[in-house]
Amino acid sequence: MKEHTDKYLDGLAKKVIENVPLETPSFDFTKAIMSQVTALSTHKATVYKPLISKTGWGIIGIGFLSLVFFVLFGTPTETSAGLKTINISVLSNNKIINTLSNFKTSGFAMTKIVSYALILLGVMICIQIPFLKHHFNQRYKI
Repeated sequence: MKEHTDKYLDGLAKKVIENVPLETPSFDFTKAIMSQVTALSTHKATVYKPLISKTGWGIIGIGFLSLVFFVLFGTPTETSAGLKTINISVLSNNKIINTLSNFKTSGFAMTKIVSYALILLGVMICIQIPFLKHHFNQRYKI
């Protein structure tokens, strides 16, 4: 029964298509389309800005160069080998370092905590990578 209905609809569709005249575009069809395209292209396009501007790169470069000059030429002290080094006693003599050095924990318990944390971190990374890969593949799929 269904085959009979399909054949009837197929024949009806062929008759309708044969009786429909071919449509031809108007004389100025291309001109009309191109005017619409140019109207669309006059809209404000997306302006891409760099993540770090030229000013930002300049500040980063000046900071890096000042750090290099400080390491090479800043506050030298003589050591027994005769090499110039930087005086970092300011970093070791502060309240934060002294407070953290007084913090006592059991070595075995701390080792277990750190090892559990590293194992959990590895497992979570192994789980997240396939999910993120699938997400980005679906995002860019056409």
